[in-house]
Amino acid sequence: MTERLALIDMGTNTFHLLITEVDEKGQRTDFVKTKLPVRLGQGGISKGAIAPEAYERALKTLKDFRRQIDEYDVETVRAMATSMVRNASNGEDFIKDIYKQTDIQVEIIDGDREAELIYYGVRSAGVLDQQTSLIMDIGGGSVEFILCNNREIFWKRSFEVGAQRLMDRFFSTDPIPDAEVSAEKSFLAEQLQPLTEAVERYKPVRLIGASGTFDTLCDIDALSRGDNSRQLSQPAASALEVADYYKIHQELLHKTHDERLAIPGMLEMRVDMIVLASILVDFVLDTYQLQEIRVSAYALKEGVLAQALEKM
Repeated sequence: MTERLALIDMGTNTFHLLITEVDEKGQRTDFVKTKLPVRLGQGGISKGAIAPEAYERALKTLKDFRRQIDEYDVETVRAMATSMVRNASNGEDFIKDIYKQTDIQVEIIDGDREAELIYYGVRSAGVLDQQTSLIMDIGGGSVEFILCNNREIFWKRSFEVGAQRLMDRFFSTDPIPDAEVSAEKSFLAEQLQPLTEAVERYKPVRLIGASGTFDTLCDIDALSRGDNSRQLSQPAASALEVADYYKIHQELLHKTHDERLAIPGMLEMRVDMIVLASILVDFVLDTYQLQEIRVSAYALKEGVLAQALEKM
């Protein structure tokens, strides 16, 4: 039996839509794969509410998603909202308005469930093996960490230290001053103490990055070497040399907004947030002494898909 599904991931920064068809052998045919910079957290994340402009942008985007879903005669629609919506004082009203205006039923998932779904998505990308890895998914509102291998999750947790939250807190001058970099790292050391204890216990051998920050880092790395194959194929799994990551990291720290935007592979929707996200990547690599980075293009929505397929 063939089934057509639409998966919507309503992130704090980016909204994703995947429309795919799965046949009885589990083979996927993707019709729509899109990500849009809705910036749901902009102007409101630090105040604990979705700002009016962000609210409108989101509704407009979801109406367009609904149009595409109808166009492809989709049978099953799954929509997930994460950090911004689960913490916003007007999150419930927002979910009701979405249903009223688009007939899309949105599920607000907690951080624990988000981390679990990210694990299933990353596992389906083929980047895990029998060794212990640390998965990190940097969102705008939260960051999920999962200690795992290709068979099981050992430990998982979501922390409200996403790139938009870090940006509101530490990014007042561009380029970011050294003092702000140090302040962010001190804040992370304090906030991520439970992760530090878990890493000591489970001893991961590598970092696996999932989410747009890592996709962008890989794009920048590939284009710096004159390799534009990523732009054409978007592989499910990639590797990023630690030394190559640090070259990009230094550029991000020392360039202005316009200079970062001029870096081949940079996306406008990430041009500022990626600075704070990269400081987080540096913190994790350095603190936990990880010498290898793998990147998964699959995350939350692919995790929902993997679980849906298991039930088919």
